[in-house]
Amino acid sequence: MMLIPAFTFRMSLLCVFWVFCALEPVCASRFFNLFSPDLSVQFNIQLTADGEIRYSVYADKKSLIKQGKMGFNLVGQGPLEKGFRWLSIDTSSVDERWEPQWGEERQLRKRCSRMVVHFEQTASGKRLDLECMVFNDGVGFRYHFPSSGRQEAFIVAEELTSFPLAGDHEAFWIPGDYDTNEYAYARTPLSQVHASQELWPHGIGFRSQISDSTVQTPLTMRTADGLWLSIHEAALVNYPAMQLDIDRGELILAAHLVPDAVGNKAYLRLGDRTPWRVLLIARRAPELLTNRIILHLNEDPAEGDFSWLKPGKYMGIWWEMHLGTRSWAGPRDEGDSLSLPHGATTGSMQRLIDFAAANGFTYLLAEGWNRGWEHGDGGWSERKFSFTEAYPDIDLPRISQYAQERGVGLMMHHETYGAVTDYERQLPAALDLMENLGYKGVKTGYVGRLVPRGEHHDGQWMVNHFLYQAQQTARRKFFLVSHESVRPTGLHRTYPNWFSSEAARGNEFNAWSAGNPPEHETILPFTRLLGGPMDYTPGIFPTHAAAGDSFALRRVHTTLCKQLALYVTLYSPLQMAAGNVEDYERHPGPFQFIREVPTDWDSTVVVDAVPGDYVFTARRQKDSADWYVGMITDELARKVTLRLDFLEPGRKYVARIYADAPDAHWQTRPMAYKITEQRVDARDALNIRLAPGGGCAISLRAAE
Repeated sequence: MMLIPAFTFRMSLLCVFWVFCALEPVCASRFFNLFSPDLSVQFNIQLTADGEIRYSVYADKKSLIKQGKMGFNLVGQGPLEKGFRWLSIDTSSVDERWEPQWGEERQLRKRCSRMVVHFEQTASGKRLDLECMVFNDGVGFRYHFPSSGRQEAFIVAEELTSFPLAGDHEAFWIPGDYDTNEYAYARTPLSQVHASQELWPHGIGFRSQISDSTVQTPLTMRTADGLWLSIHEAALVNYPAMQLDIDRGELILAAHLVPDAVGNKAYLRLGDRTPWRVLLIARRAPELLTNRIILHLNEDPAEGDFSWLKPGKYMGIWWEMHLGTRSWAGPRDEGDSLSLPHGATTGSMQRLIDFAAANGFTYLLAEGWNRGWEHGDGGWSERKFSFTEAYPDIDLPRISQYAQERGVGLMMHHETYGAVTDYERQLPAALDLMENLGYKGVKTGYVGRLVPRGEHHDGQWMVNHFLYQAQQTARRKFFLVSHESVRPTGLHRTYPNWFSSEAARGNEFNAWSAGNPPEHETILPFTRLLGGPMDYTPGIFPTHAAAGDSFALRRVHTTLCKQLALYVTLYSPLQMAAGNVEDYERHPGPFQFIREVPTDWDSTVVVDAVPGDYVFTARRQKDSADWYVGMITDELARKVTLRLDFLEPGRKYVARIYADAPDAHWQTRPMAYKITEQRVDARDALNIRLAPGGGCAISLRAAE
């Protein structure tokens, strides 16, 4: 990583006070302003007359956060909230370039102003540091609990951080829930947030919704004068996830930490730090999708060599189980009769390995290979699965050898059904098995209520489990994909083997529920994906409807071409071709795009985007001149003129366009498509029609 030297200085307390008075003499309290490099974003920190720490944020001279609170309530030690005094302030500028192991761009630039403010609570002598970074497109701050040489432990009862907003912004939100993020998004003014459980048919059988005025992050908002904001967090380590309580009258958002089984929020020691509290700012909606502050606020990996990691695409035995035509559970003994055919058998795996190898797929996943699915119910039983014992109709050594001979890497599947303590007990043996059989990675799942009882998916205990899993798999050189996990906060920079997470309402909901509305995929990039890649499982051709079901159910609520475009608009370094092989064989034309589209990129251009309406994204393949475009819309048809000025000037390209047919519609004609080719260059524009619930995918191959 190339670093540009930073200018650093330390100000005396007398000098700080002078700056306070010089900058804003009308304010009676003591304060300090930190500006972004281009001076457009301002972070104001101040002490009130009674020693409360308050902060404000401005962008383009407009107030965004007005006098937000800071501090904590500690169990048995009282509030760490008032009576503070300044000790010192350190400020510096940061300008550095770094290269992610994989990602949406080859190189990123971190450029910001940095400040660390050292406080002391006069009565108790407790110290508290505030670290802040101000970028041209947002702000991040976090708390440090400085160590004085003692190993003193303490318990956080509540974090007092608040975000008083300057207006009743339009918000894209999902309700507060300690155990799942799998909701469709609502769009209302903040004053009208009312998270009634009846609004979200869930289908999983549990939820821990907490309040009708609590929402999850990332919370994305649009102001009346056109700014886009999103509140989230970065580097969530050894701390519970933050949700937001909304005071609908005062328009104040307050940090709401996920509790543990006895109601405490976090167990810390002096020397610990909290995650970053992040406010992303965009003057235009597309700029929010290329905001990299959350990545910048995470650390580089401790282990330097990740050359063994290989982004790519995978196939799996998965969609047919969600459709109910095959079963995760296999026979417990030879000769057992099954109500449904078992999905993961030796024969089915070999056929899928052959297909994956013939079509250039990197990996293959089989769910339902291991004993225990016949007992899994998402409840509170102490032991559900074995992660080393296969059902008798699947020969793991034989399949492993078969895959290795054909150049296909295998992914293991570990569904815990919430029995996390049992999973951690079995994990060393499970990883030994993967290593012995030559597996490349693992997909984990955490459906259901957790063991230990009373813990939550987004609490500190589980946050530490997910990090432990990332560390253990990295040590064995396995990649990790996690489902039903805490939503990402940029930790894929620190743990590059943690390819992606689910942590949102994915494509499988279209198989067994009311499904995902057509606008859903246009909102995800502005909300869930701001924190990191998502395993959305695209590539399902909308051809299935079970007998007796409405045609609108049990299939994706998109056109076929929108499923293709999702490979570009919903980023992940590991993308699944989630549909059935038979559909791909019947439709080789559109399947060609799935075969070719890469998952690792040199550069990304968001041509245009508005959450809830449409997203048009272009990406250049890593180490290549080729580009790929994904265009998706909501339930409305759109006519778009796509300018190709992102292409390399003076170079010719062959554009292969996978477009909705004139009569395509996500409800009535989802499989109607047309494929055309033409030669283009950077001066050209393409006229594209998107059907209701539709999309368009384009490959732009550099001509010889």
